[in-house]
Parts: sequence; structure tokens; C-alpha cells
Amino acid sequence: MAVFQFYGKLPCERNHPMDIVFLEEIKLDILIGIYEWERKIPQTIRIDIEIGLPHSRAGTSDSIADTIDYGAVMERIRQTAAERHFSLVEALAEHIAALIRSEFGAPWVKVSVAKLGMLRGVKRLGVVIERGERPSTSGA
Repeated sequence: MAVFQFYGKLPCERNHPMDIVFLEEIKLDILIGIYEWERKIPQTIRIDIEIGLPHSRAGTSDSIADTIDYGAVMERIRQTAAERHFSLVEALAEHIAALIRSEFGAPWVKVSVAKLGMLRGVKRLGVVIERGERPSTSGA
């Protein structure tokens, strides 16, 4: 299994400007759920991710070394979704958050995982979690 890491060093200081790298409306067909049929029939889930970076160097440096490679993040999410079965969307969200924080060095992450069209009359259902310490956005 390849392990990807953040290319640069992420200082985590209070009152330091923060960038948020986001990946929205990621759709995957995976086996997820507690019911027998959910373990056999893939369901479409939607994932939204915000990754807080406590600096704003990438905008001026134009260097991947100053940010997180979102292509590598997506590769790891697809890999983990294919390799593991999760019973709950909460467990999948927690796993994704831990993966991004540990493998990519992000000090803060917000992850939303939703099942689409799971219940009659409900467009999506799911969970939103935040993990880590969100750097201040004050810039002071």
C-alpha cells in the first residue's frame, strides 16, 4: 500500500492565516450499511471534504510542496472504500478524517458523508464531522 504525505511542513500556529482545500460532491458506489442487502448491493454515497492548512504559501509559491495533493487524497479515499466495509457513514467519515490527518499532515479536516436516496422522501442522509484544531482565520 502506498502512503502519501503532505509535501511541505505544516506549521500550526494560532492567529495564522488558513487556506481550505476542498473536494466537493465526490460520488462513490460502495458497500456500506448494517442491513444484509446493504452488504450485497453497492450504494452511491457523496463525500465532501474541507482540509485546513494553516498558511497561505501555495497561492504565492505556486508549488505543490506548499499544499496537499488532492489527487493523492482521492486515490487513498477510493482505495480505502474498495478495501473496507463500513457499517455506518459515521465510521467512514471518521476513517477519512483520520487518514487525511495522519497521512497528509492536515491539522484540521471537515468530512461529510451522505447516502443518496436511501429513504423515501429524503434526498440524502449522513453525517458531518470536524477533527483536529481549526487554525484561526483572523490572520492577526
